[in-house]
Amino acid sequence: MNAVLQTPIDYLKGVGPNRAELLRSELGIHTFQELLHLFPNRYIDRSQYFHINELQRTNAEVQIVGKITHLETVPQKRGKRLVARFEDESGSMELVWFKGHQWIQKGIKLNIPYVVFGKLNWYGNKCSIAHPELELLSDHDQNLQSGMQPVYPSTEKLSSRGVSNRVIRQIMQHLFLEVNGQFEESLPNPIKERLLLIDKNEALLNIHFPKNQNLLAKAQYRLKFEEFFFIQLQLVLKNAHRKQKIKGFQFPVVGDLFHLFYEKHLPFELTNAQKRVLKEIRSDFASKAQMNRLLQGDVGSGKTIVALLAMLMALDNGFQACLVAPTEILAQQHFAGIQELLKPINVSVSLLTGSVKKKERSQIHSDLQDGSLSILIGTHAVFEDTVRFKNLGLAIIDEQHRFGVAQRSKLWKKNAIPPHVLVMTATPIPRTLAMSVYGDLDISVIDELPPGRKVIKTVHRYDSNRLKVFRFLRDEIQKGRQVYVVYPLIKESETMDYKDLMDGYESLSREFPLPDYQISIVHGQMKSEDKEYEMNRFVEGKTQIMVATTVIEVGVNVPNASVMVIESAERFGLSQLHQLRGRVGRGSDQSYCILMSGSKLGDDAKTRLQTMVRTQDGFEIAEVDLKLRGPGNLLGTQQSGALLLQIANIVKDKDILSLARYEAQLLVRNDASMTQKENLSLRKAYDALVKHKNIWKYIS
Repeated sequence: MNAVLQTPIDYLKGVGPNRAELLRSELGIHTFQELLHLFPNRYIDRSQYFHINELQRTNAEVQIVGKITHLETVPQKRGKRLVARFEDESGSMELVWFKGHQWIQKGIKLNIPYVVFGKLNWYGNKCSIAHPELELLSDHDQNLQSGMQPVYPSTEKLSSRGVSNRVIRQIMQHLFLEVNGQFEESLPNPIKERLLLIDKNEALLNIHFPKNQNLLAKAQYRLKFEEFFFIQLQLVLKNAHRKQKIKGFQFPVVGDLFHLFYEKHLPFELTNAQKRVLKEIRSDFASKAQMNRLLQGDVGSGKTIVALLAMLMALDNGFQACLVAPTEILAQQHFAGIQELLKPINVSVSLLTGSVKKKERSQIHSDLQDGSLSILIGTHAVFEDTVRFKNLGLAIIDEQHRFGVAQRSKLWKKNAIPPHVLVMTATPIPRTLAMSVYGDLDISVIDELPPGRKVIKTVHRYDSNRLKVFRFLRDEIQKGRQVYVVYPLIKESETMDYKDLMDGYESLSREFPLPDYQISIVHGQMKSEDKEYEMNRFVEGKTQIMVATTVIEVGVNVPNASVMVIESAERFGLSQLHQLRGRVGRGSDQSYCILMSGSKLGDDAKTRLQTMVRTQDGFEIAEVDLKLRGPGNLLGTQQSGALLLQIANIVKDKDILSLARYEAQLLVRNDASMTQKENLSLRKAYDALVKHKNIWKYIS
């Protein structure tokens, strides 16, 4: 990387200490390099020059060559305005300034050719341009400016302090004249030739000062590819290095416990997707590297049975396994389900949560350390230092986005050799996002549901249809089914949400009165033991209706619940709506999801509700969500800095991202150390990026 590019921005012509401080605080630009990567948001076409008599009655931006023949200050109601008569060979018009008269008047030369650019204003048959951009024709012909004029990101403070788009363009010109086209090539020739990419110098010049639309498109493609390529190279190398360095336990056998359970006690035939994922896990176990795998699967796709079979492989090789869930309810469900499944083959399973009594907890600690306990299922309590295993071989984390990195790493440190790791999520992640954010993990996807599962009928109903919805709920309860009614919870207005919930609870209590109907209520302001009590009443079938906030989003499994009513559905995100819908449809009965909303809906809200009614494919829903919300919002505040891309966009440029990942994988397979002759420039650029951390801020 050119050493000049690491020069502080203060030393560039046209910047100075005051502007440098503004560029640092407003745009995070400290060096020439960072200024170079301030890419334009858009471009204004200035390839065309108009004559004054050709101007149409529009408010278009136009560019004209002519002379200022007269200047005068005209009084107006408040203050004055500066008016110039501007002429070309075809006619004349006015240029007007309402601010900065003295400074502008001093700088203007009469009867000298200028290039004027600005937006037309019409008064009767006369046109004018207010606060035009003015440039001497002699300067215009010499500078780097082209027909496509860049428009750079800015802020209110920059504009108010005189750092306009024009000033940034001038500073950028000084940068190019200073560096003089000496940008070092960072991509190997074979990649450039294979993908027909233009040179680095040509790409950077044409992104800031494009000669034409065609060269601009080539520059954008080259720089987007390069941005994605270096991110993917970092991730692919990280994965490869981890597999080389971090040795894992080898599980060479698929033994008696696995075969006995699989052949005699598996309650249903696995889907092809589940079999494929098991094969991928089996392959990891057979290698000498530590497994670090993300398992994605939609709600109800059967991730838990895959996790259980993986645990049995660990047990067959003389190791222990643990499964950690984010809530007590989910941990209890996993425990009850897995204990039931393993009863016939006599495997010891225990549950460790915050509410486990001290005596029982001590017994679990002891059984883990002497190896008599094979599988531990629990919550955050498993991370505590007092929890020690004899030989933990496999750690499974459910709904991994609910745990911090520090918490997860505590599990890895339970052994001298870290256990194999399987992280599971029921929140489908679009492929492009998974490639960027979890690109250093191996990814498995269960993309089909078990046979025989009925599609959940999803409908959108307006508040005006509420009485019909109540009639439908009565019919379902009459058949012995149960119903969820969920209200939104938005932290900024918990008081309002609480009121919505309580109003809803009261109106439901009137429609479904005691003693014929029993209603549970669960919300964030209740004590955890009260929540547990209400949840359990519903799970046991003692109440027919559960009124709740989104606390039931993850993991509650009530096969008898056949209806999910989501109130104010327009206030939920798509992935949340999809997660909530997944709480029903777990039994053999037909299930329903009713999306209730007000009659006034914005475009995004309409798209979300229409998507929910149209499809149940979690990955398709996640793609729509990504388009609506963008990657930063989709990842949430925890990882909001994960994708601060400077020119590429993972939604619009997903094909370039896929190509970049393929090329990075190919390169790492053939020359991971980047020591072959054609890769030396790449190695240099990669090392510089690591050193200056210019690209690693994108990696989550």
